[in-house]
Amino acid sequence: MGKVYMKLRVMPEDVDVDLEKVYEKIKNVAPENVEIKDYKIQPIAFGLKALLVVAVMPDEGGIGDKLVERIQSIEGVESVEVEATELL
Repeated sequence: MGKVYMKLRVMPEDVDVDLEKVYEKIKNVAPENVEIKDYKIQPIAFGLKALLVVAVMPDEGGIGDKLVERIQSIEGVESVEVEATELL
């Protein structure tokens, strides 16, 4: 079984949402076998920023969806979009 690399774009509900705190919460809610590798805060427009998160996980059915659902349940998160996935 291989590993999957997934890049996610996490959009906050408001410009005042602390994306560093959101990142810490993402690390806490990630399923046990999902490794959060890296993140970057990307300016979008008018003070709005997105959180780009890189995760590596086993190639198991549904684990990526579970990660996205858990991130969407974090307070202050508006949406989560999968930008890229690759089989490693």
